[in-house]
Amino acid sequence: MTELARTRPESFFSDRFNITSGLMDRVLGGNLIGKVDDADIYLEYRINEELVLEEGAVKKASRHVSQGAGVRAQAGTRTGYAHTDEISIQNLDEAAIADRSGGSGALELATRGRPHDLYTLAEPPIVTDLARKLDLLKRIDAETRAADPRVTQVIASIASEEVIMLIATASGWTVGDTRPLTRLNVTAIAEEGGKREIGSYGGGGRVTFDFFLEAGRWRRFATEAARQAALKLGAVNAPAGTMTVVLGPGWPGILLHEAIGHGLEGDFNRKGTSAFAGRLGQKVASELVTVVDDGTIPNRRGSLNVDDEGTPTGRTVLIENGILTGYMQDRLNARLMGMKPTGNGRRESYAHPPMPRMTNTFMLAGKDDPEEILKSVKRGLYAVTFGGGQVDITNGKFVFSASEAYLVEDGRVTAPVKGATLIGNGPEALTRVSRVGRDLQFDEGVGTCGKDGQSVPVGVGLPTIRIDGITVGGTAV
Repeated sequence: MTELARTRPESFFSDRFNITSGLMDRVLGGNLIGKVDDADIYLEYRINEELVLEEGAVKKASRHVSQGAGVRAQAGTRTGYAHTDEISIQNLDEAAIADRSGGSGALELATRGRPHDLYTLAEPPIVTDLARKLDLLKRIDAETRAADPRVTQVIASIASEEVIMLIATASGWTVGDTRPLTRLNVTAIAEEGGKREIGSYGGGGRVTFDFFLEAGRWRRFATEAARQAALKLGAVNAPAGTMTVVLGPGWPGILLHEAIGHGLEGDFNRKGTSAFAGRLGQKVASELVTVVDDGTIPNRRGSLNVDDEGTPTGRTVLIENGILTGYMQDRLNARLMGMKPTGNGRRESYAHPPMPRMTNTFMLAGKDDPEEILKSVKRGLYAVTFGGGQVDITNGKFVFSASEAYLVEDGRVTAPVKGATLIGNGPEALTRVSRVGRDLQFDEGVGTCGKDGQSVPVGVGLPTIRIDGITVGGTAV
């Protein structure tokens, strides 16, 4: 597998499946060019590995290989998509024939090839010896238990994958990519006085296994999971009502991702179903707010050299000083909206057609001291970590549960609370941002985004921000 990971995608698919760029061009040209507006062939070879240690014993050790191809044709607003789990020229021909729809003219793209190399690794995590991974999980188990005597159960896991992809377009160019990805996760269960709470922490990215060993990162993951579980044992019920909310840096950017990020994807805006549709050039947020989607940050979980349509990723400013300046686009929606693709066409696998999706989405840092932001709050909530959430794209309404939050009283962070839920409207919440900290942080590398039944890895980021007037659903009487 070491050789496979280092092989250029074009050579990999040629050597292993006898599929060359010329053959893919022939399939597209013979079946689709002149009959559709755009078309492409996507090849994928994927290796997944997962190792789970629960209560000191190996609970799961799996390695799975999948491969397949998808052929897409577009005419007007219509898309035809066919896929197969057997990569062969015959199957590609059959998929292309099945995929034809009316139309004319192939789309000519200005960009081609890979303009950057964000994650070539000396040793991809998928090839690291299993014994090293198991040894680390055992050390994590011991470290988590030692962090707090109330921790009674520990689950530690490492998941890694390697994806080799190759895409050929109707405009006559081919581009490939080899994508490593890994994630380490720790779950701690703490018990005291009949109460039982769960804490979880982790991280990763398009990095080597040794990333977790650097600067004691694995140890921090372990102690943080134990701390969160123990903290919740003493948490009080969250208050309810409209109040000032301070979001901590890093992972709370998930609220930004859900509450407004999806609303800035091209398909929802082309169809007019987003709360941001038709609002380019308008003020949609506080002038303190600048939001960016950037797929070019080296080694980040949400980063890609090229998206799943072969378009190079880039840095897209979505909101600048409160003004809506752009949308995230794939090729289809960019063409129909008269805009340029932004490198945001993504798919879960060869079995799915691409659609506009986020990569790494974050708010730029401001000028405020984070401590001063907290001191400015008379009574409110400080949300540090979020769990699940959901949003209605059509109106921007969101509901999020805060898995770690504290009361803020007279400018001081006091008691931890449980059961806090943030309820609001994404576009409206952005207009209520009154302070933005200078401490932009990204999440540790755990984000996975779902849309229309497809899941893809993403990243989020946020500085400390103050939002004036969010409804907090709580359990305090």
